[in-house]
Amino acid sequence: MQDIYDYLFRQLELSIREIGYGDQSINKKMKDYLNLFYSMIDKIHYWDDLSIDKRSSILEQFLDKNADCQFLANYFEKYRLNLLNNTLNFYIKGVIKP
Repeated sequence: MQDIYDYLFRQLELSIREIGYGDQSINKKMKDYLNLFYSMIDKIHYWDDLSIDKRSSILEQFLDKNADCQFLANYFEKYRLNLLNNTLNFYIKGVIKP
């Protein structure tokens, strides 16, 4: 999990650099993104126990006002259930030979 976390934020930093921000601006932007990331994690920690309406309201806090958050909440719920009902081998068979 730490490797995924490190990779995610390294890629984010590289993307900010490609846009053209300087070192001081990157530090400020990374702080903003880290705070946003932890805020999201805090809100979705008990995602499985929340109603669809509550999930939708959480998504509204982080997404564009034009986003259909009710649709996204339902979509993510179907995706979560799909992941729960299938093993990792289901997704990687044919990609990795046993």
